[in-house]
Amino acid sequence: MKLLRRGNSDNSDNDAGNAATEAAEPTGSTATAGKGRPTPKRRDAETKRRGPVAPAPQTAKEARARRKANRGTKADRKLAGEERKAQSQERRARMLAGDDAYLLPRDKGPVRAFVRDIVDSRRSLVGLFMPLALILILTLFLSPALQFIVTLAMLIMMLFMLAEGVWVGRMINRRVLEKFPDSTDGGMKLGWYAFVRASQIRKMRAPKPRVSPGDAV
Repeated sequence: MKLLRRGNSDNSDNDAGNAATEAAEPTGSTATAGKGRPTPKRRDAETKRRGPVAPAPQTAKEARARRKANRGTKADRKLAGEERKAQSQERRARMLAGDDAYLLPRDKGPVRAFVRDIVDSRRSLVGLFMPLALILILTLFLSPALQFIVTLAMLIMMLFMLAEGVWVGRMINRRVLEKFPDSTDGGMKLGWYAFVRASQIRKMRAPKPRVSPGDAV
């Protein structure tokens, strides 16, 4: 009788375990029924959206053909080149006209525009620096005998230019402080900006001068 009871107990335990397993199996299948597959990687998903990747060219001829196909037709390339050229010319024209949106960072702002107007309204010795340097070079090639005289004259002129540059820098800072009392742009940096502008030939200045020599600023 004990054996029978023990066997029944074992059977009942097995039946309970099987029932629990059968009850658990539908739950697992239900949990995976929504997806049923692992989440794809981002790289794989982007590749699938873009489509299959073309195989690498096997020969140099195939590589050249592929590059030519990617460049498009000759007419398309010519049209794109003309558009880029037109855009570049328009940007340069706006920059030379003084459009603040197209200026270099060093030239932007009302303070820098005011400094340019002051410099462009004056005639200065500093503006003769480039022509005199060119004359010195030509003289050294044409007449070495005049080398000492020309060099001495250039040295004297450069001393005058340096003195004028210091005076112009101080004058620029004073006038900027009067017109823009809250501006933080000033000192040696602003004076050097004015000196560089004044040392350039007038026709080569960028942005182009808005005032003529002698105009009141």
